[in-house]
Amino acid sequence: MTRDEGRFVSRATLDGAATLDCDVAIFGSGIAGLTVACALPDTLRTLVFSKGSYGDGSTPYAQGGIAAAVGADDEPSIHADDTLIAAVGIADSVAVATLTSEAPDAIAFLEKTGTKFDRVDGQLSLTLEGGHSRHRIVHAGGDATGAEISRSLFIAVESRNISILNEAFLVDLLLDPQGQAAGAVVLIDGKICLVRFSFAVLASGGAGQIFSATTSPASCTGDGMAVAFRAGAELADMEFVQFHPTVLVSDRDPRPLISEALRGEGAVLRDGHGNLVMEGAHPQGDLAPRDVVSRHMVELMTVQGVDRLYLDARSIAGMMPTRFPTISASLRQIGLDPAHDQIPVSPASHYTIGGVRTSIDGLTSIARLYSVGETASVGIHGANRLASNSLLEGVVFGRRIAQHIVSAQCRMLSTDFDDVLRQSRASQISPAQISIRREMDLHAGVVRDKNGLELLLGLLMDQLDSEVSCDQTSIEQANMRLLSELIVRSALSREESRGAHFRSDTPNTEKSWQIRQLISRVGDQEPKVSALAVGQSG
Repeated sequence: MTRDEGRFVSRATLDGAATLDCDVAIFGSGIAGLTVACALPDTLRTLVFSKGSYGDGSTPYAQGGIAAAVGADDEPSIHADDTLIAAVGIADSVAVATLTSEAPDAIAFLEKTGTKFDRVDGQLSLTLEGGHSRHRIVHAGGDATGAEISRSLFIAVESRNISILNEAFLVDLLLDPQGQAAGAVVLIDGKICLVRFSFAVLASGGAGQIFSATTSPASCTGDGMAVAFRAGAELADMEFVQFHPTVLVSDRDPRPLISEALRGEGAVLRDGHGNLVMEGAHPQGDLAPRDVVSRHMVELMTVQGVDRLYLDARSIAGMMPTRFPTISASLRQIGLDPAHDQIPVSPASHYTIGGVRTSIDGLTSIARLYSVGETASVGIHGANRLASNSLLEGVVFGRRIAQHIVSAQCRMLSTDFDDVLRQSRASQISPAQISIRREMDLHAGVVRDKNGLELLLGLLMDQLDSEVSCDQTSIEQANMRLLSELIVRSALSREESRGAHFRSDTPNTEKSWQIRQLISRVGDQEPKVSALAVGQSG
C-alpha cells in the first residue's frame, strides 16, 4: 500500500529494504493502535506494525462491550466513582476523570469510524456488568463488540491509506545519544528491518500468555512491555493481573471467555449442588468486582473442596442466540445447550493491569515514546480493572496520544544505525521454558504467598542464559520470562492484599500500602521496585 506522494513503501518492496522511515511508528493493530492511527492527520507518515495478521490480537475477542456514561440516569462522575471503588484506593483520580469524561466522545468517535453499536428504538442498547452501578455497557453484535470495533477501525485506517505491515514483530527499541527513542529493530516475515521514526507508540497488548490458563491469544507475550523495560522505561502496577471469573473449563489455549454480561442479564454462579455461589459473599452478589468473584471461586475450589462451579444461564437461554451469538456458538461446538446445561467455568488470566508507566497523554519515561492500551499503565485501573473499561482506555488515550503528537514538533532524528544488531538489547534477554506458565498459574495466580513467589522467582532466575537467537519464538519466550519476573518481584514487594493481588500470608489491605509500585532497571542491574504516590501518573 502506498501514498499518492510516494512517501510509503509498499509491502512488496520490503524484501531487500534495510530501513524504513516514518513520522509515527505504531506497534500494535488492536483498538489502541488503530485509534492512534485514525486520529493522526494525513500529513504525517504513519506505519502500523502488526505482529500477526488481521484479527490475531485481543480486541476481536472482547465480548461484553465498552463502558460509557451515555444513559439518561448516568453521568461521567458516577462512572468515575465506580472505577475508583473497583480500583481499591490506588487509581489515579485525574486519569480516571479523564477516561470517564471523554467516554461519550469515544463512543461518538467509534460510530463516526463506522462501528455499528446495538440500538433499541434508535437509542444505544446498554447492559450491566460487575462493579457498575448503572447500565452503561455499549455493545455490538450482541457479544461481538471487539470484533465489530476492530472491523470498523481497520476499514477506516485502510481508507486513509495508512500502511499496515503484517507479520511484523518488534524486537528492540533504539535510543539516540540523548536517550530518546529514535528507531526499532523489527522482524518482518522473518527478516530484520530497521525502522526510523520521529515518534513511536507501543500498543502491542498484554502478557496473558505467561499463564497457562488464559483468555489471551497467542500473540499476548508482553513484547511491548519487555522492549520498553529493556530500553530503560519505567513499568508500573505489575503485581496486578486480572483473572476473569467465568472462563469455560477447557483444554483450549486460549480458553473461551464467558462474558460478564451474561450475569448482567441474569445468569448466576452455582456449585455442583445447585447452591448460589455468590449469595451472601458480597452485597453485589454475582455482579461483584472481578477480583472478589474470582477469589471466592478459588476459595471454594481449593479450601472448601468444591469440585466444579457452573454458570447457570438457563433463565436467559431464550435471548442467548441473539444477545450472545458468539458464546452460544462456542457452547454448541462442545455440545452444551444453555437452555438445559449449566456451563462449567473457572477463573483464568484475562488482563495485564500493569504496564509501561505513562501520563494521561501517553508519554513514557523515554522521550518520543508513547504507550497505550493493555501495554500501558496510566493508573486508571488501580488494583482491579472495572469491566469494559479496557476498550474504552484504548480509544480515549489513543486519541490523546494523537493530539499530543500533532502538537509536538515532528522532526526525523538523525541517528546512525550502523551495526545496529550489536546495539540491540535483544542479546541480553533470556528465554522462558513453556513449563513456567503452569508455575505462574500455581504461584502467581488468584491467590499467592511469599514462599510460592520466592520459589517461582528462583525458577525464573535459573532460566537466565547469556544470549538468545534472533527469531520470533525465542524472543517471545524471553519476553514472557522477563514479564513473569517483573510480576513476581512486584508481588513480593507488595506485602498486603489489594484487588487482584491477594497474598494469603498478608491477607489484609493496609493503608500504608495505598501506593503504586514502579519497577525499572539501570544498566545490567536487577529490576528495582520503588514506591509511587497515588496521583503521580506522569
